[in-house]
Amino acid sequence: MQKKQLNKIPADTARTLAGLFRERVRRTPDAIAYRQYSATDSQWHDYSWADMGKEVARWQDALAGENLQHGDRVAILMHNCKEWVTFDQAALGCGLVLVPLYTDDRPENIAYILNNSGCKVLFLQGEEHWAGIRTVLGDLGRLQRILTLEPVSVPEGETRVRTIADWIPEAGGELHTDDGDSTELATIVYTSGTTGRPKGVMLSHWNILFNSDRALEVVQMFSDDLLISFLPLSHTFERTVGYYIPMMVGATIAYARSIPELGEDLLTVRPTLMISVPRIYERVYNKIQTGLAEKSPIATWLFNSAVNVGWARFEHRQGRGSWHPSFLFWPLLNKLVAGKIMAKLGGRMHMAASGGAPLPTPIAKVFIGLGLNLVQGYGLTETSPILSANPVDDNDPASVGVALRGLELMVGENDELLARGPSIMMGYWDNPEATSDVIDAEDWFHTGDKAKIENDHVYITGRLKEIIVLANGEKVPPADMEMAIALDPLFEQVMVIGDNRPYLSALIVLEPEQWPGFAKTLNLDPNDPASLDSDRLTQAVSEKLDGLLSDFPGHAQVHATCCSLQAWTVDNGMITPTMKLKRNRITEAHADAIEKMYEGH
Repeated sequence: MQKKQLNKIPADTARTLAGLFRERVRRTPDAIAYRQYSATDSQWHDYSWADMGKEVARWQDALAGENLQHGDRVAILMHNCKEWVTFDQAALGCGLVLVPLYTDDRPENIAYILNNSGCKVLFLQGEEHWAGIRTVLGDLGRLQRILTLEPVSVPEGETRVRTIADWIPEAGGELHTDDGDSTELATIVYTSGTTGRPKGVMLSHWNILFNSDRALEVVQMFSDDLLISFLPLSHTFERTVGYYIPMMVGATIAYARSIPELGEDLLTVRPTLMISVPRIYERVYNKIQTGLAEKSPIATWLFNSAVNVGWARFEHRQGRGSWHPSFLFWPLLNKLVAGKIMAKLGGRMHMAASGGAPLPTPIAKVFIGLGLNLVQGYGLTETSPILSANPVDDNDPASVGVALRGLELMVGENDELLARGPSIMMGYWDNPEATSDVIDAEDWFHTGDKAKIENDHVYITGRLKEIIVLANGEKVPPADMEMAIALDPLFEQVMVIGDNRPYLSALIVLEPEQWPGFAKTLNLDPNDPASLDSDRLTQAVSEKLDGLLSDFPGHAQVHATCCSLQAWTVDNGMITPTMKLKRNRITEAHADAIEKMYEGH
C-alpha cells in the first residue's frame, strides 16, 4: 500500500513560499524542522517549527528597520544551515526577493551579481567570506547593510556591517507574511551565461510551489523522513528538493557539516533520504572499487554477485525482467555484502535522488544492485528546476524520468527538448534579449539539450550547443572560455574539457612563434619536448588563465592543462573547414593526456 503524505501543504494553500512556512509552523509547531551540529559543544541540536517561527519573526522585525520596500533584493552568502532558512523566510515574509550566492565564487563575480540585481542587504557567514567581500567593498555602493553571522574585522569608517546578534531584537512580534501575489518574483538565481557573465533567472513563488507540489507526486517524501542536506542551497536543485519540498510535507532536514565529513555524518544522522549530484556517487563508487582491488578474489566475486543479483531483482520488480533462481541467494548476499555497504549510508535510506548532471548507468547499476532506491531526474534553474523524474515503480536509470504532471515536454527542431508550463521561469533579470532567445512566442522553453521520448520517459541524447556539465551539476559554455583564453597570443588553439568531471581542464596548442621566447623567460629549452611538461610552464600557463578568465564564475576556472605544439588542422581531422573544433575527435586523440589531468580524482 502506498504511504500517504498526510501532512502535505498543497501549493494553492500556501500561495507563497512565506505562506508555506507560516502554514507549516501552524500545522506542526512541535515537530522537528532542522537538525544542526554546533562546534561550540560538539553536539547535534534539534529545532522545531515553532522555534523557527519565533526566529523568523525576530529577523523580520530587524528587516523592517532597514527601510526596504516590497520587491527589494537581498542576498545571502552562506553555507547550508538553519540561518540560511531563517534569512530566506524573513525576507520572503517581508515581500523581498532573495538572491543566493555561491560560497566559492570570486569576489569580483559576487560584486557583479549584487550590483546587477541591485541588492540592498547582504548576509554572509563570517571571516571566510568577508575576506573576499572586503576586496570589492568600493564597488558595492548600493549595499546599505552587510550582516554577518559571525564577528568579522571591520575597516575603520565602514558603518554598514552588523553582526546578527547585534542586529536582531531579543524578542520578535508575530510572524507575518507580505500579502503579495503568488505570481510575483520570489528569487533571482544567477546561472552561467553565454558571455561569461551570469544571467539572473527570475523565479516566482508559484514557479517553485507548483514544481514542489507536482514533484511530490513522483518523489517519495513524507513527514517522518529525515533528509541530509549537503549540496549548496544556492543550487535550485537543493533549494527546491532539499528545502521547500521537505517543508511542504513536514520532513526534517539535517545539515551535514561538510563533504569531507559526510561519511561520518551519515552514520550519525542516519537519514532516510539523500539528494546528491553524480559526483558524490562516483566518489563512493571509486572508493568501493579501490577497496575491492585490495581484497581477495572471493570477496570480489561476492560483491559482483550481489550487484548482479540485486540488479536482476530490480529489473524484475520494474517489469523488465523475469524471476531467476539466483534471487534465492539474495538474503545471504545482502547479509554478507549489500547490507554492510548500505549500513555505511546510515542503514535507513529508503530513497536517494541524483540530479544536476547525468548519472553514469554503470554507477547507477551498482548502487541499485546493492539495494539503494536510486532515482534520477532532470531540469534546469530556469525550470524551478524539475522537469522530469523517475517514479520508484517506473524507474529506468538510463532515462531522466517522466514529465511532471502539468508540464508539457516535446522534442522540437534538431531533437531539442522543449518545455512549457507553470514552473518555467519569468525570464532573465534585466535581460529581455536573453529571455527571448530561450522562450519562444508559444511559451516553449528551449532547454538546449537533445532528447528522445519513449514510453513517456525522457532520454537525453546530447546537447544542441556545446555546454559542459561538471560532475557537481554546474554548467559551463566552453566556447566562451576558449575565446577568452585565445586572446593571449601565446595560445593558438584551446579546448576546455570537463563533462562529468570534477573540474575543468584544457588542451592548449601553443603559438609556435611565441613559444621560444616564452620558454626562455622560464629558463626552458623550447626545442626540448620535456619543456612542455614542466612544472614551470604549467604554473605560468595557470597564472595566465586566471587573468584571462577573471570575468567568469568561480566554477568556470581551469585547474589542469596540457600544452603541445601540434596544431589541430582540417588535414589531421581535428577541425572542420569552417574552423570549428571536432571535440570528439580531439578528445579521442588526446585521451591519455586528458586522463593524466584527472589522475587521483
